[in-house]
Amino acid sequence: MAVSAETVMAIKTYQNQAEALVKNYFLADPFIPYTSVLGGIFACKVVYDLTQLISTFYIKTYNGLTKIQRIEWNNRGMSTIHAIFITAMSLYFVFWSDLFSDQQHTGLVTLRSSQLSIVGLGVSIGYFFVDFGMIFLYYPTLGGKEYVIHHSLSTIAVAYSMLSGELQLYTYMCLISEVTTPEINMRWYLDTAGLKRSAAYLINGLAIFLAWLMARILLFLYLFYHIYWHYDQVIQMSLFGCLLTFLVPAVLFTMNLMWFGKIIKGLKKALAKRL
Repeated sequence: MAVSAETVMAIKTYQNQAEALVKNYFLADPFIPYTSVLGGIFACKVVYDLTQLISTFYIKTYNGLTKIQRIEWNNRGMSTIHAIFITAMSLYFVFWSDLFSDQQHTGLVTLRSSQLSIVGLGVSIGYFFVDFGMIFLYYPTLGGKEYVIHHSLSTIAVAYSMLSGELQLYTYMCLISEVTTPEINMRWYLDTAGLKRSAAYLINGLAIFLAWLMARILLFLYLFYHIYWHYDQVIQMSLFGCLLTFLVPAVLFTMNLMWFGKIIKGLKKALAKRL
């Protein structure tokens, strides 16, 4: 079927206008933080719905759950995908990218950022907004006071880092701790599916212990060392940036230690039953 020249020209015109709109507004530097946050919110909605759809047809346990259990099931699917995404982004920026390398001489390490680092933080903020909303909507089923404190500090710190361009290195260091989220969620899935006594549950418990030790204990100690070693650069940030740098990791580390104690007790109890 032939298409007239006028139709082709009209299509190309609309295409050019759409490309200009995306380039000049959605992907323009001033709008990147906001479009990435909206993108994160949209991605959460898509993943939540896909988790629900796939689980309905392929996981027998899902259809036997209560309404609130299905909501938590879908929420954990969403948080798992976010954790995989932000962990990959964080590992890249902290260990592989030269953006925050001490060998770079393009300004203070505490003030460096890029379009990609801003996008990563924006997507994460979108997730925190969605998860925060669900925690409040179904409080305390999806998380108690400790989750509210954790999400509040995380959202404030990540949002400030994204908008100001400050302390992005330390923000990504903290976000590496999201590597423990898939294991925590798997523990809940196995428990909900009645597999608490399975070998998979025990193996997952060991994975939680190791991931928590590496990402939420040892890595935070390295973060504190890095802050100390670069103190002269840290204090050149704004007063609020300095406050977040010293306060947020300290509070999160304290919470990590408290949770780590519970993890050790649970692992000891599980191992004792098998010996």
